[in-house]
Amino acid sequence: MTTTSRWIDIPAGNDNFGGYLALPKGGKGPAVIIIQEIFGVNGHIRSVADQYAQDGYVALAPDVFWRVQPRVELTYDGKDREKGIELMQKTKLDDAVADIGAAAAALRALPEVTGKVAAIGYCFGGRLAYLAAAAGSVDAAIAYYGGGIHTHLDQAANVKVPMQFHYGELDAHIPLSDVGQIQERFAGRDDVQFNIYPNADHGFNCSERASYNQRASALAHGRTLTFLGERM
Repeated sequence: MTTTSRWIDIPAGNDNFGGYLALPKGGKGPAVIIIQEIFGVNGHIRSVADQYAQDGYVALAPDVFWRVQPRVELTYDGKDREKGIELMQKTKLDDAVADIGAAAAALRALPEVTGKVAAIGYCFGGRLAYLAAAAGSVDAAIAYYGGGIHTHLDQAANVKVPMQFHYGELDAHIPLSDVGQIQERFAGRDDVQFNIYPNADHGFNCSERASYNQRASALAHGRTLTFLGERM
């Protein structure tokens, strides 16, 4: 199955920023925002958008770092990792969350989008997906190993939409004690799901990382599609 993809401009106040758009074979469908890690809209993130387009979704990966350095593409090692951390630290969370909202609005304005808009974020993007859900700009949110969410639990009550979380059991960046805090805050919400993957580490979904776990990645992807199918 093939997809059609292109970069588009996303309006943001008096400015605009880029996003990688991938369309399903049928050309139309509900939408997902693919929110990058700290490594920009690189080849991996574009491939994730392409995958969801193959799954039948209009997928948009917005350039979250555009205010600091537009269209950055980084690898997962050495100086690129340090550069990604620097870009994340220079990016204001409020601006990034607003940009996710702008991406959602841009999707809703596209004739190709025929349904709801969900956010799927990875690493830093997982935190942004959670905060976008709290801001009310998306209809559902999914966070893959989203770091720092436990520091924003004051926003949990604002999350009115369905959410799904994916964590690796061996993730030293997000210990299970942090995950437990998040689970506790969402206790009693049958529309919020938590999935913890045995023997999986941070970044288990990314085939370009040493921590890639094919089984966990496939299982998480299947659960994500089921969640979207039920909630979207």
